[in-house]
Amino acid sequence: MRPGGVRSFALELARGPDDAYRGGERLCGRVLLEVAAPLRVLALEVAARGGAVTHWLEARSVGVNAISSDYVAAETYLRWRQLLLRGTGETTTLPPGRHEFPFSFQLPPTLVTSFEGKHGSVRYCIKATLHRPWVPTRRTRKVFTVIEPVDINTPALLAPQAGAREKIARSWYSNRGLVSLSAKIDRKGYTPGEVIPVFAEIDNGSTRPVLPRAAVIQTQTFMARGARKQKRAVVASLSGEPVGPGRRALWQGRALRIPPVGPSILHCRVLHVDYALKVCVDIPGSSKLLLELPLVIGTIPLHPFGSRSSSVGSHASFLMDWGLGVLPERPEAPPEYSEVVPDEEVAAMEQSLLPLLQDPDVSMDGPFFAYIEEFRFRPPPLYSEPDWCPFDIQTGKLRSQLPTCRCDIGWNPQDREVQMEKQKTPEKKGSTLPAATPSSPRGLIFCHKIQWF
Repeated sequence: MRPGGVRSFALELARGPDDAYRGGERLCGRVLLEVAAPLRVLALEVAARGGAVTHWLEARSVGVNAISSDYVAAETYLRWRQLLLRGTGETTTLPPGRHEFPFSFQLPPTLVTSFEGKHGSVRYCIKATLHRPWVPTRRTRKVFTVIEPVDINTPALLAPQAGAREKIARSWYSNRGLVSLSAKIDRKGYTPGEVIPVFAEIDNGSTRPVLPRAAVIQTQTFMARGARKQKRAVVASLSGEPVGPGRRALWQGRALRIPPVGPSILHCRVLHVDYALKVCVDIPGSSKLLLELPLVIGTIPLHPFGSRSSSVGSHASFLMDWGLGVLPERPEAPPEYSEVVPDEEVAAMEQSLLPLLQDPDVSMDGPFFAYIEEFRFRPPPLYSEPDWCPFDIQTGKLRSQLPTCRCDIGWNPQDREVQMEKQKTPEKKGSTLPAATPSSPRGLIFCHKIQWF
C-alpha cells in the first residue's frame, strides 16, 4: 500500500483505447479512487485539454558565432474543467473502499484530427487531480484520439486530376532528345485501403532507356512565426518497365494501393498534412522528370449511390479522353414477334382459336361482338336522370310496374310498347327478335345508354 492510504487512483473512459471520437460527440468516463483508510480530500477535479503545437530549432552562423532560432506555435481546440469534489476550504473525509466519480461533457463541434509528427503534434488528453492537505497532489492522465471526418463525396474531390510535363535530356552539354510524360487519375479523394488506378503515357525521344515510377507522398508542413518546416515521406510506390529509346509506354490503370495512413489535415493554422501522387521518369545522366497530382485522404469512403453517378460519369469521360473507351452504339430496335415466338407455337394458338370462330352457334352479329365494334373507340355513355313520374305523358295512363328505361339518343316510345307486348305474349320457337332487342345496333344503344327507374 502506498503512503497516505491511497491504493489506486485511475481514470477510465467509456470507450476503449482503440476507439476514436469526433467533434460534437459526448465523452463519458469516471475517476476511480480506492483507499485503505479514511482519507481527507480538499478537492477532486477533472480537466480536458486539446490543441496543436509546433516547435523546431534553426541554427545559423554569424561570423564565428552560431545563433539558434527557436520557433514555437500553438493552437487550442479543447478546454474543459469540472470539480467532482468541490473545494470549499474544508476537507472531505472519504471512508475506506472503492469510490467512483463519473463525469461527461460534449466535445466542440469542430476539432482537428490527432497527429504526431517530428516538429509538431495534435493531442487530446483528460487529466484528474486529487488535492489533499499536507500531501503532494496526485494526478492521473488519459489520452484519447480524435478523427475529424473528411468526406470525399464532394464535387471537388470527385473531379479527375491530370497533368503533362516534358524535358530535354542533356548530358555534358549535348542534347539527347525530348522525354514527355502525361498522367491522370479518375478523382482526387481516396480513403486508406483503396486502389488508385494510374493512367500514364511516357514518350521517350532520347537515345537512352528511361524508367517510369509512381509514388504517394505525404508532406508534413509545420508553421511558426512566419517560417515553415517540411518533412516528406513515401507512403506507397510502384515501378514500371524501362522504356527504350524512341519507344512509347502506356499505363492503363496501374494499381497503387493506399496503406493505412492518417487523413489529410487542411484546416489547422500551425500544421498541415497533405498527400500527392508523384509520377516521375528516371533519365540517365539527367535530372528526373516529375509530375505531381494532388490527393486528399479522407475518412468517409465513396458512396455506391448518389454522388457515385457523377464519379462514374467523370470516369467515363476520363476514359474517352485517353482513348480507353468507346461510345456505346445506337440502341437497336426490338425484335419482331415472329423472331421471339416460334412458328409452331403460333400455329398451335391459331388452331386453338379456330374452332371457336367456326362454331355455327357463335355469330359475329351477336351482342358481344356488336358491343366491341360499336364502343371500342367511344367514351363511356352518358346516363339520363331517372324519371320518377308514374304516368305516361303522351297517353296519360299509368305505366306498368315492370322496370322500364329511357334512352338519351334515339329513344322511341314504340320500342317500349313492343317490349311490353313481348313480355305479355310467349315467344315462339324459331321466331325472330323485334327491332328493339339487344342484337340490333339500335337495341345495343338502347341497352347500354339507359337508366333504370
